[in-house]
Amino acid sequence: MTHQVPPRTAAFFDLDKTIIAKSSALAFGKPLYQGGLINRRAVLKIAYAQFVYLIGGADHDQMERMRAYLSSLCAGWEARQVREIVAETLHDLIDPLIYDEAAELIEEHHDHGRDVVIVSSSGSEIVEPIGELLGADRVIATRLVVKDGRYTGDIEFYAYGENKAKAIKELAESEGYDLTRCYAYSDSITDLPMLETVGHPYAVNPDRALRREAMNRGWPVLVFSKPVSLRQRVPSLPRPSKPMLAATAIGGAAAVAGLAWYATKRRGKSPSA
Repeated sequence: MTHQVPPRTAAFFDLDKTIIAKSSALAFGKPLYQGGLINRRAVLKIAYAQFVYLIGGADHDQMERMRAYLSSLCAGWEARQVREIVAETLHDLIDPLIYDEAAELIEEHHDHGRDVVIVSSSGSEIVEPIGELLGADRVIATRLVVKDGRYTGDIEFYAYGENKAKAIKELAESEGYDLTRCYAYSDSITDLPMLETVGHPYAVNPDRALRREAMNRGWPVLVFSKPVSLRQRVPSLPRPSKPMLAATAIGGAAAVAGLAWYATKRRGKSPSA
């Protein structure tokens, strides 16, 4: 008698405001300033951007302008310096921001035999260590170009919008995932293509547009509200090693710059504008 092997499945998670309580990139404003990569004015813009981002998010056009801005700003930054800055601060800055509900959900998916994949428009240099911290099986993230030890300002792959959906489909093809049985979680309407690729989409802390879309389509809406350090959940959890942390770099810094730009565009508007 032949036993049919069940298809593989996965759960795809956006990162910011879905797994962690704020922008993973904006958290690095202070250490980047201390390292001399951004000035005091940028720090103030970042603080404002964090507020705007948490309240209203960014639409497609703003994200596209943000991408162009961060690319030009980061050109010429020395990769080693950024890696050192982020390596010293990643765990202390990101770990306390992780939603307890998200961590529990990741555990549940693993318990059911599903792979967990983090899908983020932040750079792979920051998303991969966060994925390792969370026990994710894979990450899909933006990849930036480095030449002669410095960032060129070019983007090899931008994990945003339709590109997220395309990357998920490619990964499903290579790994044998049955997307009709897979799950996806996000807070933003810009991730609608990602949510549409799976059979079980969820809106998490959704912006207004995604909440409306979820209501129209009958998608579940989840509210995550309890950031808690993984160390509180698992006291024996080892602290990530320096070599692992050293892999983080321009992704966080670039997105910081981009959201600082976004803050200038939103200045003078109400949070709900």
